[in-house]
Amino acid sequence: MAANAPANPFAPAEQLLASAIGQRIMPGCAYGVYARGGVCWTGALGGFTYESNSPRIAPGTRFDIASLTKVVASTAAAMLLAQRNRLDLALKLGDLLPGFVIGREDSHRARNVTLAHLLAHSAGLPGYVELFRAAQTPAQMLTACLALPIEAEPGTRAVYSDPGFILLGKAIEVITGERLDLWCAREIHAPLGMTSTGFNPRAPERALIPPTEIDRQFRQRTIQGEVQDENAAAMNGIAGHAGLFSNVSDLLRFAAAMIEAKPAAEQKTLFHAETIARFCERQPPAGSSRALGWDTPSEEASSAGHLFSSRSIGHLGFSGCSLWMDLDARIAVVLLTNRTWPDRQQQGIKTLRPAFHDAVRAALA
Repeated sequence: MAANAPANPFAPAEQLLASAIGQRIMPGCAYGVYARGGVCWTGALGGFTYESNSPRIAPGTRFDIASLTKVVASTAAAMLLAQRNRLDLALKLGDLLPGFVIGREDSHRARNVTLAHLLAHSAGLPGYVELFRAAQTPAQMLTACLALPIEAEPGTRAVYSDPGFILLGKAIEVITGERLDLWCAREIHAPLGMTSTGFNPRAPERALIPPTEIDRQFRQRTIQGEVQDENAAAMNGIAGHAGLFSNVSDLLRFAAAMIEAKPAAEQKTLFHAETIARFCERQPPAGSSRALGWDTPSEEASSAGHLFSSRSIGHLGFSGCSLWMDLDARIAVVLLTNRTWPDRQQQGIKTLRPAFHDAVRAALA
């Protein structure tokens, strides 16, 4: 390097990731930043696994992005459908899925659950249930979700709920008359040029995706190139809460479409600025950090770190993935990992994420 060459401002952020790999917080990662109107940093470190002969992760490597599915597929679909006046946030879920109301003891609560409640995780549904233990098909999974108890009056309690997004995905399918993966591929991912994003990677592609875990509890095999989430697996890999695979460049394209959204009158962008503003507003009850589908930085211990503005939105994925966007600063940060390899015990990602985001924001200061 020449003596007068500028130092890499992202070097501290990259060193954090390298150190995390050394501490076996994750085998490897891919990462990228959108700022100042374009992609300004991408890279990759480490391997698919901890073995020395493991394939190396590249900037374009696809990952199981787990619950980022909730925003890159389900929420994005809800945004576009609402923008096109095909989805009313106040619509009752029971009007789309009558089985949610009929024949249940708490039908008085079920009747009041709206699509907005599902998006805000305030429908009163439980957070996580191992439905896959008894439900082995998509139809059985839907039946099981429809019968789950509503534990609180809708709108009064915020509990992050996978079943809520399973039901949201099915509601979107009723509205569109089409399978969720097909609609999202045509209406969202293809227009944005997200060519590496989709559900159920083809068999020849699976070896090119980092494995998520050695499953000793359910499938009794290494999970690679198929969805890690067991409930999504029982739904043949296509669900509203999990199942999507993507890479850094595609997620930065998606983030750019959100950050650079123009007013509806200009009709220049996939998402309209008014839609973004509506969906990034925090929702009841008081104290919840949840917007419509999206999370916002919590006052304490946010995974976004300390430097994202209050007008920021993001989401995490159980496999170790994250996407955070500061809509005011027009910055997006993507971090993709398989921190669940070889099992789910490692929790170091919880301290790595905020430190990494702070380091990226410092680099952009």
